[in-house]
Formats: sequence, structure tokens, C-alpha cells
Amino acid sequence: MYKPFCQLAERTLRIPGAPEHPPGDEHTAQVFQAAPNFYKYLLATWALTTAALLVPAAVLTALPALGGFALMNRGNKWGILLFAVSFLILAGFVLARLFALAIVRLDFDKRWYVVTDRSLRIREGIIHVREMTVNFANIQNISISQGPIQRLLAITDLRVDTAGGGGDSQDHSHHNQSENLHTAFFRGINNASELRGLIQDRIRHLKDSGLGDHEALAPPATLAGPSAVLSVLREIQNEAVALNKVLLRSG
Repeated sequence: MYKPFCQLAERTLRIPGAPEHPPGDEHTAQVFQAAPNFYKYLLATWALTTAALLVPAAVLTALPALGGFALMNRGNKWGILLFAVSFLILAGFVLARLFALAIVRLDFDKRWYVVTDRSLRIREGIIHVREMTVNFANIQNISISQGPIQRLLAITDLRVDTAGGGGDSQDHSHHNQSENLHTAFFRGINNASELRGLIQDRIRHLKDSGLGDHEALAPPATLAGPSAVLSVLREIQNEAVALNKVLLRSG
């Protein structure tokens, strides 16, 4: 049942396939996805969300059912309608959570990470697809984070901050905006230390080869000293005197 839904979702949501390689040597490109345990992490998140929604869903389902049962005891046929409303609420909840479960699987399958010798590219998201390319020359900070459930599953998140990212900012609104524009995440990987070392080695290689350095700026022009200014003024004066003599002779 998952494959037909996946194909339908890809056509309906126009989910792109595997991303193209970012700038760099394709022979050095490494293409991989999140670790299998990341899918278990997504399932755990789905299960916790479902459990949190179960109580309000049960209340919304029980209220019309109880009202329908009371009306039916009084011989009122409108009780059947309330039973139907209760059934629709329950069916809607079940279908919504099954749809969310399928989205979880798609989110895992359609998440891609690509690393070349000069840059990296990350593709994630189903409803909102986010693809980000980062040149190693622009990377300012690489950090690793791991929550309790991630530690249990032996997976981590690798965060890459680029110029202007403001990774240590205390302003949450600014932090969220900068995270969208200047922060890339390798989520749910089981080789974060190795990947961080690989990125650091390639950044070091770019700096050593000079490919990651900005173009050297030309030295600023020096201001003329007082003696140079006086020399220029004398030349202007001499030219003015000579021009005045020529005008007097012609007159």
C-alpha cells in the first residue's frame, strides 16, 4: 500500500528525485541518506504526537456518541445523525494519522545529502522541499547535537553554519531567520564525526590551494603630502601666468 501512495504523493506534490551534484569534482562526490535509525526516530516522534492527540480525539468522538445514545433512548431518530458524526470524527482522525505516518516514511526516503570536494548539498522536506548548497569557503562553524532519543538510537545531527548565520545569537526570531538562510543540517546520521572531519579536511585543502580565499584587494592610494600639493599649485600658477601673457599680446 505504501508504494502506490508514494507514487501518488510524488505526482501530486511534485516531489523532485535525487538532487544533482553541487559544484565540484563529481568523482569525489559522496551521496548518502539518513541512517536507518533516523526512521525509527521519526516513528517515535509520530507515535508521541499521536498519543498527545488521542485524548482530544477521544473526547470529540465520545461527545456526539453519548448525545446520540441519549436521543436514541428517548426515541429520537436524530441520535443516528450524532452517531454518524462520531464515526466521521474517528475515521478522520485515523486517516489523518495514517497519512502522517506515510509522510514520515516519505520524509525519510526523500532526504538526500551530497558532498563533493568543494561544496555540499542537502535536500529535505515533502510538503515544503528545501534544497541548500553550501560552498566550503563560506563555512564558519560545524557542530554536532544529539538529543536523548537520538543517543538511544546512536544518531546525531550535524549543523553547518555559513557566513552571516549567527549560530550563537540569543535573539530567537533572528536565529530562526538565519537558520533558514545560513544553516544546513545533516539530520539523523550515524557518522557525524567522520563527516565533520571530511568537511574540515576539504576546507583546509581549499585554503591551502588558495581556492577558498577572496581576491586580494589593491592597496589603498596614499594621500599626497604637503610638498607635493605645493608643487602642483606652483605648476598651476606658472601655467596661469603664461596664459595671461599670451592673452595680453593678442590683445
